[in-house]
Amino acid sequence: MSTKYTGVPFEGLEKPLPKARSLPIPSAGAADRAVASAHEARAPALDRGQRVRLGDQLYGQIFDQIASGRLNVGDKLPSEHEICEQFGVSRPVVREALLRLRADGLVSAYQGLGTFVSHQPAPRLKTLGDVRNVSAYLRAQEVRMALEGDAARLAALRRTDEQLKKIVDADRAFAEGLAHGRVSAEADLAFHASIAEASGNDFYLAVLETIHESIQGFMRLSLNLTRTGSRQRAERVADEHAAILAAIREQDGERARVAMQFHLGQARHRLVDKERD
Repeated sequence: MSTKYTGVPFEGLEKPLPKARSLPIPSAGAADRAVASAHEARAPALDRGQRVRLGDQLYGQIFDQIASGRLNVGDKLPSEHEICEQFGVSRPVVREALLRLRADGLVSAYQGLGTFVSHQPAPRLKTLGDVRNVSAYLRAQEVRMALEGDAARLAALRRTDEQLKKIVDADRAFAEGLAHGRVSAEADLAFHASIAEASGNDFYLAVLETIHESIQGFMRLSLNLTRTGSRQRAERVADEHAAILAAIREQDGERARVAMQFHLGQARHRLVDKERD
């Protein structure tokens, strides 16, 4: 595994932003020239006036660099101290961002060596939308796995024939759109919302509504990747929806829960790892 740090500073979240002081970064072999150039540049500070938390902003900065290929698999990230200096933030903010990146499988940390890029999203992700809020999107996905998994279990046990028909119709509309390359976040939301509604507990829909913006943002990025990806990727998404529907139709609560959690977990992995394209 390569242990090089490219020395290229992270780009800003918003333009223009106030600039933070940047300290010299030790060179690493063939990267000397890039490091010297980076020393002249100043890394942008994170914007404390934004509604987005600093940890998420920093996560978005690093995610952007990995997605764009400025940091590649095997590249070493700057140290915590160097990132603090570049962005004018505290170590807890840096550690929060790095922990999230590790949890999402994008980087790996090795004691005594540092933190390295371990996975990259598909390069086209950068052209499909704003990736700066991807940390919030992925955190929302964690909530969905817990909530929607149980909602699917209850839907299987409690759904009426009318509610089942609504789920079937939503799945058919989603699958048809997917087959013709025009799938939308709204169609995906309709499928998931119909299942939550069939749970017979309004609180599931109410809680999901509080993170609606992040859910929709995740779906748009994920579905755009699917729309522009391989046929096999689209087929996997359709098969996962079909497995959820089959379990609900057969009133198998535990199988419905597992199928929903598997689907949401796979969607999360497909967003951050180009190898699953």
